Amino acid sequence: MRIPLVFLFALAAAASQKPAAKVVPSDAKPAEAPKPKPVNETLGFNVNWPSGLSLGEGQITSLQNAGGWSFSMKVEAAIPAFTIAESATSRAGTDLCSLELNKQATRGSKKVDETTKFDASSLMATRQTGSGGGKTEIRINACAKDALTFLQFLRNELIAGRVPSAQPVYYGAPYQTRLQYIGTQRIVSAGESIEVDKLTAFVKGPSSEFTVDLLFARDANRTPVQAQIPVAVGKFTVEFTR
Repeated sequence: MRIPLVFLFALAAAASQKPAAKVVPSDAKPAEAPKPKPVNETLGFNVNWPSGLSLGEGQITSLQNAGGWSFSMKVEAAIPAFTIAESATSRAGTDLCSLELNKQATRGSKKVDETTKFDASSLMATRQTGSGGGKTEIRINACAKDALTFLQFLRNELIAGRVPSAQPVYYGAPYQTRLQYIGTQRIVSAGESIEVDKLTAFVKGPSSEFTVDLLFARDANRTPVQAQIPVAVGKFTVEFTR
């Protein structure tokens, strides 16, 4: 099974806008959430084998201004006889509806260079490879989200006490993504015991299907802490540096 690793990093990053599911039971009084701060953030992360050895590293940046949002991600990782170097940038409006996604990558001997433009007025996204390369049109909803934008949207929903409804998330191809809130737990991160929200993402793409466990700190901005990717030999771990 081929799993798009960088898509996982972006998670660890809607066809119809159904009401979002509540994180807390309806009969419970939720604690007042800390007020989030304006976002200008760079998060580094390490990618580790199930054994704990390093596979690679990268970073994700998020910037919010009056005109909307911009995101970027880069990662370099090495598997025996196979090197991955990938970067992506995206832009979204103030409503976190995607406008454009660009990505460039080297995956072993394969080179990737493509742009996806989202047009909410026509409910279409246009995916084009390279300069003058092939073009594909994809039908979208009025507020489609690429993987980098979706990660910020998910964090905003957690701040509000909600989990997003199932929806396609775009990283080139659409990946149908459903999130399940598991609960809160305490973990040790960077030598510190912290409380986190745990969610499981069920993701289905054109040629792969997988799950990812996502852990977010219960701070004002629901900062990502870990993504755990189950595989046959254990779990790959994406650990964010805070």
